[in-house]
Amino acid sequence: MPDAARLTIRETATLAAVKPGTIEKTVEAKVLRTLAGKPRLKGGAKRYLPLRAVAYFHALHAAAITDLPVRHKKASWRKMRRLEPMVLEPVEFSKGAILDVRALSSDCLQKAAAYAEARDRHIVSNSDILGGTPVISGTRLSVYAILGRLQGGDTIDDLVEDYPDIPREAFEAAHVYAQAHPLRGRPSGRPWRNAA
Repeated sequence: MPDAARLTIRETATLAAVKPGTIEKTVEAKVLRTLAGKPRLKGGAKRYLPLRAVAYFHALHAAAITDLPVRHKKASWRKMRRLEPMVLEPVEFSKGAILDVRALSSDCLQKAAAYAEARDRHIVSNSDILGGTPVISGTRLSVYAILGRLQGGDTIDDLVEDYPDIPREAFEAAHVYAQAHPLRGRPSGRPWRNAA
């Protein structure tokens, strides 16, 4: 999968195991720029990041580098951007200071690439199916139903067993997608009445 694959800020945060605010602050500081594009699904994001951003943020998080000066963040991102697609190398962001992105984030980048490919192949939104709620292609199984089952104690293996015609990567992509794109809106009913 080429590095040109795009992820939303929330997808990048979920895959890199960082908070979306961390990425937003980095974008605001102009360390890296978002790419504009059409929303993939109805009501979706219009700002995207390249796959490599997952490795960048994951490496900083894994190395526990939280207060790196902006100039060093920019230097490390510039050097990462110049690498071949899907290739990670250690980057020197200041004289003698090296962030070993390859050692810290190779697996994370591979998982992000697999997610992006599975998301594009298996997650769809059609206003005629569940009002446009993202579902696994060819089904009425929403990504939020998958998330609910996994949060309720089921495993991906359980889902594969229950739905043998749906590939494992579709469930994995649905899980990440639902985590990265939580449902929005008011809760139904009157939840304040349930408060003790």
